[in-house]
Amino acid sequence: QMQLVESGGRLVEAGGSLRLSCTASGLTFDGLTFDDYGMGWFRQAPENEREVVACVSHNNIGTSYALSVKGRFTISRDSANSTVYLEMGSLKPEDTGMYYCAADTEYGALVGGSAKYWGQGTQVTVSS
Repeated sequence: QMQLVESGGRLVEAGGSLRLSCTASGLTFDGLTFDDYGMGWFRQAPENEREVVACVSHNNIGTSYALSVKGRFTISRDSANSTVYLEMGSLKPEDTGMYYCAADTEYGALVGGSAKYWGQGTQVTVSS
């Protein structure tokens, strides 16, 4: 089973920047590795449904962003370290929430809001 561990969440002032990291480990039972998976970042604010923030395809060619973060956030992946990043800029209070890393071999599934593997989340709080 793949394990995903997020880090980097903290309290930050509006207008500030933050970088989240998610490191993957383990192999699935069929021998797939990090490079076989599309990766995504999702977030959930209190009393809100979980939403897709950004996704990147397994081969790093395709990326997708929620309209609310487009132009402010950048997703990237580092195969050598099995890590996916979310660079967050011009942060707003509405970006507050628990941010989850997720992985799925189907990129379309990620973009659609589902995933096979999930991390435990890292909290981002943006103060006004």
